Amino acid sequence: MSLLTNNDPNLRLPIGGDKFADTSQNRASDGFGISISSLRYVSAAIDAGLIVAASLIGGAGYQLAVNASFGNLSALLGAGLIGSLLYVLIAHSIGFYSSPSLLSRKNDLRQVVAVWSLVSLLLAFLAFLFKVGADFSRGSLLCFAGLALLLVSVSRISVKKMITAAAADQKMRGRRAILLGSVDELSIVEEAGLLHSFGVSEVGRVELTGASNPDPADKSMPSVDAVLSMARERNADEIVLALPWSDTSTLELVRDRLRSSPLPVQLLPDRNIRSLIGNPSYTLKQSLAVEVQRAPLLRIEQMLKRLIDILGASLALLLLSPLMLISALAIKLDSPGPVFFRQRRIGFNSNQFVIFKFRTMSVMEDGPVIEHARPGDARVTMVGNLLRQSSIDELPQLFNVLAGQMSLVGPRPHAVAHDDHYGDLLSEYALRHHVKPGITGWAQVNGYRGQIVRVEQMKARVEHDLWYINNWSLLLDLKIAALTCFEVMRRRNAH
Repeated sequence: MSLLTNNDPNLRLPIGGDKFADTSQNRASDGFGISISSLRYVSAAIDAGLIVAASLIGGAGYQLAVNASFGNLSALLGAGLIGSLLYVLIAHSIGFYSSPSLLSRKNDLRQVVAVWSLVSLLLAFLAFLFKVGADFSRGSLLCFAGLALLLVSVSRISVKKMITAAAADQKMRGRRAILLGSVDELSIVEEAGLLHSFGVSEVGRVELTGASNPDPADKSMPSVDAVLSMARERNADEIVLALPWSDTSTLELVRDRLRSSPLPVQLLPDRNIRSLIGNPSYTLKQSLAVEVQRAPLLRIEQMLKRLIDILGASLALLLLSPLMLISALAIKLDSPGPVFFRQRRIGFNSNQFVIFKFRTMSVMEDGPVIEHARPGDARVTMVGNLLRQSSIDELPQLFNVLAGQMSLVGPRPHAVAHDDHYGDLLSEYALRHHVKPGITGWAQVNGYRGQIVRVEQMKARVEHDLWYINNWSLLLDLKIAALTCFEVMRRRNAH
């Protein structure tokens, strides 16, 4: 098994007893370069702006030439905005702004004409439906439609030439991807093809040996572990698989092992599928790929959640700082030892971090075996019991939120020892790491907090955590935050 990465060509990394050789060259994807993902939005914005400009210039210009006045500019602006929205939505729905389409050298003028013709018909229908046709003359509409078609056509040709030229000069980069595949399948995967057909740039490559007839009982896959580690180190955006589609046993094993990562995973077409794609008798496109795993939250959703975390944690620290100072003083006077309890926990993307809590016990466990607190536990101090009953001991985790290690709402992080234990018992346990852990969560407000005695209890907690991940919304976070206040007052399972 060999690993192709993008650093020192003499580098050798021993992982799992195998040697991973680094033989890749430096690429634009590892450093600077134009993001193909951002150009999708830029191209759509240019088209929308040109259509609005065409409405104003074409319509007003016709009115000025015929009637010596600009006419109803607000009506022309409204028509341009509606036309631009319709055009961008329809073009997006047919993949007009996708990475393969923008990087393709194929002439798109026929599609441009078809989309704009449909938009023009829709605009005419809307004008008739809402009886606003009197605000527009037929000459204004024809000038608007003709100028808009000319502008978006020229724009499409110019943008595609710019993008293909940048890609040829290796100044274009796609989503950062780690490749994992068999030797035969990886041999036909070229970096240029990845960018043009799938919109990704390779930042690492792992060859999976022993892919044929794997032992289902053997869950150790050093190459998959290397992919997960490399994806974290290289800040990858996704994982790409190049494996034979007929080898279902390997695909299932690899898929199950990659479930611990929150990154999206897509499967490239194999040799057989590519032969069909290349056959002109078929209409499949080269961008055909299977989405094995999707990211739980979109980038915009992650940014919104992070913004709320920063604002919420900052406000909470400001308001609760007197209570936290009193708690710290009480802990210091009650028993010897530090004020804060620190313990290694597993967080987003299975990364370890140190969690902060107010110390409530006489012990500071953080080893391979950690015993849950139980009712009447002799290890709990007098002040610690009050802090645990009121959940005040959790407040220092606001610092973890500000540090970006946790969120205000999310699956509760468990100690490393507990993660290792329950990760082996529950197949879906690792999916909890697809989002940042939280101070409170859906499982906690539904009563699944405190001591875990039976595996069934942890299974129920995991089921609630996965439901939260799959159904996340801003309103759900607000609901959980409100329910947490009632749960703290109930003191259910708090000990």
